Amino acid sequence: MGEMSASDAFRVRRVYEAPESSDGARVLVDRLWPRGLSKADAQLTEWCKEVAPSSGLRRWYRHEGERFEVFAARYREELEQETAQRALERLREYAEEGPLTLLTATKDLSVSHVNVLTEVLKGGG
Repeated sequence: MGEMSASDAFRVRRVYEAPESSDGARVLVDRLWPRGLSKADAQLTEWCKEVAPSSGLRRWYRHEGERFEVFAARYREELEQETAQRALERLREYAEEGPLTLLTATKDLSVSHVNVLTEVLKGGG
């Protein structure tokens, strides 16, 4: 059985992109449901709000690039909480079974919480 590397196991895509058969488990990791998207179109395996940044942190951040480092540090602290840890474990189990695609409505993925989440899932804390 060929082992996938950790980088292959986790994918990040915008939830508005059409689902692909190679996505594997499709997990929305936003706290809010994406505007204008039907549940049928999303084709989610799971909506995992427990690993999304808190509403307060998200409102403070507003995807302002200069705040990203502070945001990332605060978000990592949130991911230390027990409910988030349980959800992270579940996401790692999906990734062990095949590809895991983390979905977000964020327009600019480079300053998205999903990058931090992916690093944490890979064990890079």
